[in-house]
Amino acid sequence: MPFMPEYAIGLDLGGTNLRAAAIDRAGHVLDRRSAATDPAAGREAMLGHMVNAIAELRGACGSAGLAGIGIGVPGFILLKLGVIRNSNNLACLEDFPIRDEIEHRLNAHVILENDANAAALGEKWMGAGRDVDDLVLLTLGTGVGGGIISGGKVLQGYLGMAGELARITVVPNGNPCGCGNQGCLEKHASATAVTAMANMLRLGENLSAREVYDLALAGNEKAARIFVSMGQALGVALATLVNAFKFPCICSAAACWLRGTCSRRPCWKRCAGAPSSSAPPPRASRRLPWAMKRDSTARPACPGWKRLCCTQSRSELCGWESM
Repeated sequence: MPFMPEYAIGLDLGGTNLRAAAIDRAGHVLDRRSAATDPAAGREAMLGHMVNAIAELRGACGSAGLAGIGIGVPGFILLKLGVIRNSNNLACLEDFPIRDEIEHRLNAHVILENDANAAALGEKWMGAGRDVDDLVLLTLGTGVGGGIISGGKVLQGYLGMAGELARITVVPNGNPCGCGNQGCLEKHASATAVTAMANMLRLGENLSAREVYDLALAGNEKAARIFVSMGQALGVALATLVNAFKFPCICSAAACWLRGTCSRRPCWKRCAGAPSSSAPPPRASRRLPWAMKRDSTARPACPGWKRLCCTQSRSELCGWESM
């Protein structure tokens, strides 16, 4: 197929999967790549997967039109340095100049961002938030992420670490978290939390979160209780976000089974019934964001990377001019 003369490459790196896409200025996905990731294999293996995926896309779409590369990772990012400061799922890449290293290997402009921030920007550009300037996006997967758009821009905070919605306490004195807290949303409403609860309830050997969901749909009472608990935790978090921001759009992005009927009803019941909370805002969205379909290998961060690479210089993104 013919490719547009200008495009960006967005790469979403997670603890279990890597997904990358080339996207043109209009938001069309030109090509995709995906691969399994294993942080236990070490830093060089992870870097190799990332560089190979980007190089394949650049080769397929042409080097001349590449505007930039955006890499989304979970965790705390030091934007000015291009370093992952802390990431529970990617410890092998912590305190390493990942942005500069990939720039060196590919000889291309690279922006490093929190994956959920990039997803929120993509949602603002092409998804449920395209008609508003203020939104919150909650992402559910291996872990939990969050991105906040305020006044049409990503809210990054003093050190670029704003929007870590996974750290919202939803269960006082709840499950211990790697961040040092107890009862974090991520420890009660993520795929990792689902599998941990399944192990505690002895539902089976090494079940995946999707397999636990299938058990719940089949009528397994213990499995169903896991998703009720997950939905209640999400409801507390959503009520907190509604009360804290009063934004016109609160979005959630998740695999279809994570946002399924087993957890949806307790989620919205808890959200609407939480102290001082109102009903979900008028444009509360529970649908999948743009380009994140059930069979898609691109994730919602990818449109956001096109937006970042083609509209912002690194100095603007990192706020150098005001420092």
